[in-house]
Amino acid sequence: MIVVAVSGANDCLYCVVAHGALVRIYAEDPHLAEQLATNHRTADINDAHRTMCDVAVALTEDPTAVDEADLERLREHGFSTEEIWDIGSLTALFNLSNRMAHFADMRPNEEFYTLGRE
Repeated sequence: MIVVAVSGANDCLYCVVAHGALVRIYAEDPHLAEQLATNHRTADINDAHRTMCDVAVALTEDPTAVDEADLERLREHGFSTEEIWDIGSLTALFNLSNRMAHFADMRPNEEFYTLGRE
């Protein structure tokens, strides 16, 4: 979910399509990836996952705005210190990955577009 929400915020076609396929497969939901990529705030996810995506997208769009209040919101939804670190590090990794995919003009494999839609 983090990867797709962050990649959507970064307009990274490769990661939205490739990792969106994994979201569809693991969640068994053919619509979830597009919801996360276009506007995670209206996606059909629980409050904990929405908060997780809120923080990841905030860290992507305006990293200096993320503060202790954001971390506290994650804690209130049951995320441990280690899980919060994972959210931040995965967000940072995919911000790098998105930029490299843009730089290299990477295109998703054709089969990724249809995986998890049946």
